[in-house]
Amino acid sequence: MHSTRYIYTFTVAMTVVVALVLAGLFTFLKPIHKANEAIFNKKAVLSSFMGTKANDLSDEEVVTAFADVKQYVLNYEGKPLSNDEVKDLRNYKEKDGKAEDLDLSKEKKKDDEDRLFPLYIKEVEGKQVYITAVRGNGLWDEIWGYIALAEDLNTIVGTSFDHKAETPGLGAEIKDNPTFPNSFKGKQIFNSEGEFVSVLVKKGGADKSDKHAVDAISGATVTCDGVTNMLESGLQYYMPYFETLKKDQLGLNK
Repeated sequence: MHSTRYIYTFTVAMTVVVALVLAGLFTFLKPIHKANEAIFNKKAVLSSFMGTKANDLSDEEVVTAFADVKQYVLNYEGKPLSNDEVKDLRNYKEKDGKAEDLDLSKEKKKDDEDRLFPLYIKEVEGKQVYITAVRGNGLWDEIWGYIALAEDLNTIVGTSFDHKAETPGLGAEIKDNPTFPNSFKGKQIFNSEGEFVSVLVKKGGADKSDKHAVDAISGATVTCDGVTNMLESGLQYYMPYFETLKKDQLGLNK
């Protein structure tokens, strides 16, 4: 039999070896993980206006399709920040300070006045599409999404949603069932008086003629309420920028 000292020494040695191997694997695989995460996030942005077609894109096609997407980072007042300003505010060392570099989970935890908000602009069929990012809470954990708006900054072109831990077959349907994000197409976030009203995810079904409501997912009331709240609060953060943009379009800021 081996002595207690031998067993202790062997255990410590194996622990060190395993730790070194895992550390080496982490270091080796880190760039791959970061690259995959970047592709995943780009595809989510593209999905907001491309729908399920984005899922069929290869990694190379995602990068190509995303190449001409304009990226902006807005502060709480709706002011676009330079890349250097973003890097200074977030102490980025290896990131460029672009919209895609923001950790939106961390941004959500900050006070409103300290948060930064990504905005993507893509020309689709000769028209500008404005893609906003929203984040909220579902039944079990965080939910999030990208909302693509037409040039009128009112009509929804498309959406994409995701979640951290919603129930499969119920709340998870916000991502898994394309019918849900598709139901937002053509809906509007302002009423006829120009007031921001967002879009309601309505339990029991929405009137087809209602421009500001979509059908909820049966059995997923809490998650759907979370989507409603997420849209209302998340889109409001972009209102200061949109107001400035509308004035620019009308030539009122000259």
